[in-house]
Amino acid sequence: MKSIFKSTIVNAVLVLIGATLLTGCNTVKGFGQDMQEGGKQLQQEAEKSQNN
Repeated sequence: MKSIFKSTIVNAVLVLIGATLLTGCNTVKGFGQDMQEGGKQLQQEAEKSQNN
């Protein structure tokens, strides 16, 4: 009985760790996209300044 309970706990912890890692990947991907968009806007403003 103890081994089934222990196995269930270990599986639950592994699922939580996996979910956390997947969420972290999406967060980093979103942050990278935000930085890329910010860089594009900065570049557009710099080009506007040079043309004036």
